[in-house]
Amino acid sequence: MKMRTRFAPSPTGYMHIGNLRTALYCYLIAKHDHGDFILRIEDTDQQREVEGAIDLIYQVMEETGLHYDEGPDIDGGVGPYIQSQRLDIYHEYAQKLIDLGGAHYCFCEGELEGEDPCLHLSQQEIQDKLDAGISHVIRQTIPTTGTTSFDDEVYGHIEVENKTLNEGILIKSDGYPTYNFANVIDDHLMNISHVVRGNEYLSSTPKYNLIYKTFDWEIPTYIHLPPVNKDETHKLSKRNGDASYQDLKEKGYLKEAIINYIALLGWSPEGEQEIFSLDELIKAFDVKRISKSGAIFDMNKLKWINSQYIKKLDTKQLTELCLPFLKEAYDLSNKSEAWIEKLVEVHRDHISCGEEIVEQVKLFFEDEIHLEEEAIEFMKDEAIPNTLAVFKSKVAELAEEDFKQDQIFACIKATQKEAKARGKMLYMPLRIATTGIMHGPDLAASMELLGKEKVLKRLG
Repeated sequence: MKMRTRFAPSPTGYMHIGNLRTALYCYLIAKHDHGDFILRIEDTDQQREVEGAIDLIYQVMEETGLHYDEGPDIDGGVGPYIQSQRLDIYHEYAQKLIDLGGAHYCFCEGELEGEDPCLHLSQQEIQDKLDAGISHVIRQTIPTTGTTSFDDEVYGHIEVENKTLNEGILIKSDGYPTYNFANVIDDHLMNISHVVRGNEYLSSTPKYNLIYKTFDWEIPTYIHLPPVNKDETHKLSKRNGDASYQDLKEKGYLKEAIINYIALLGWSPEGEQEIFSLDELIKAFDVKRISKSGAIFDMNKLKWINSQYIKKLDTKQLTELCLPFLKEAYDLSNKSEAWIEKLVEVHRDHISCGEEIVEQVKLFFEDEIHLEEEAIEFMKDEAIPNTLAVFKSKVAELAEEDFKQDQIFACIKATQKEAKARGKMLYMPLRIATTGIMHGPDLAASMELLGKEKVLKRLG
């Protein structure tokens, strides 16, 4: 049987990091084995559906390179791939399940405690209630004896007593199926060989398997994934407004870095490699290396990975990443394209995501500099005024058009010789006086960006 996995998101808002990781793992598992990756939209919870969310799902899948082989817009012959368009299919199989004894009509209101009294209604009583238009659901019928077991690729053998399973609703009173029913029907009819989903569904899987067995269908291979946590005790949650793919993109994280990082949230590669392209992930991904324990979403690790990708961008790409943040924070109307490109290039190694450029470059947009206490104390050294004076005289001799990085560096070297200042006692006073900070990117490049007039003014 050909490997076939499916990603089945609900259109309830932005793409949550946990959902995107599930999509990535589904994709990698399928492609590692040259199989098919299917996108299915699970929109049966109509109350939670957010307008435009389906388009967001398509957009994220396209941006991240998780190209599906079948989906709502790519018919593979087992559609429709949107659940709200499959209601007739669910009702057909719900009736078959009732006929086989795996489900029953229930006219009770609210959640049940204990045995469902509707199990004991006669066929005539059921029909009379249906004819009278009494609100009802279709509820799963679960054996009160025996056990149901299955083997999960991550969590191993799991076995539960049937009497501990609640008889959940399969078709709601509004005619829409619950996830508990629709996913079984869809996975079977779409020939899904490997079901990949969060481990919160482990406890429900025995109930799904009872449906498979009632229909005498082959049960798929299960791969349940550990949760992605925000800390030791709390899961990341879309409902709680935790990180989404769109949030990270809006902060200036690169899609390749996001995919790289979330691949490592619950899966560990062999060896020490941490930076992976999507093609490299396909080759390296092994289900056996998925962890049972939850992974903690570590922003510092994401920042480090993103910084590695930023280092690989050319200047145009880096400028494209940073420019929206610069435009929002500063007036660039009198800045040339070349100046902006040099600004972001100088700070390439000092940012881990696009939004960080704003804080890094603020000194280039401020008229006054404000020294921290440590810098003020450092500048009290008695030799520093002479060093600054010598450097100022060297800069003043440069023509405006010659105020470039190489010539500025030559001025610094000349100051070293004339003022007899070396190392820290040369560079740090010049940096503090002109930029207001004690440490930063290339000093001569920074001064070029500031411009001759501003540098002379700050040198006093």
